[in-house]
Amino acid sequence: MAASSTDPRTWSSYKDAVASSAGVGTGFVLSDVDDIVCLDLDYAVDPMTGRLKAWAAAIVRDAGDTFTEISQSGSGLHIFGYANVRHGRRIRRADGMAVEVYGAGRYIAVTGNRFRNCPNALADVTDVVTRILEG
Repeated sequence: MAASSTDPRTWSSYKDAVASSAGVGTGFVLSDVDDIVCLDLDYAVDPMTGRLKAWAAAIVRDAGDTFTEISQSGSGLHIFGYANVRHGRRIRRADGMAVEVYGAGRYIAVTGNRFRNCPNALADVTDVVTRILEG
């Protein structure tokens, strides 16, 4: 059975999800029980150079040592960490910044393609989330 972001009975471990043939791809459900959030940075990687755009580099730096992966597009990043975010928000700025901050009730398609040498652990990203949301 494919997972639903609103039905915990359909959720499983990462290991079981990867081994399953149900659904399309692997994902992670953000719920209100653990305060895990995802910062979804769109167009963060310059396709010509492979380098992070300045706004994305600042967010990655400020997020600190937390799990970060390259998104399915290959030009975006998912930064996972801990923060109290109940309602997601999309932010677009004139400098090209394109970030969605996701909290409870969201399904994030994941790749497992770690960005650089990020850890396999989550850090508190409350400060960077606050700066983005108040920015």
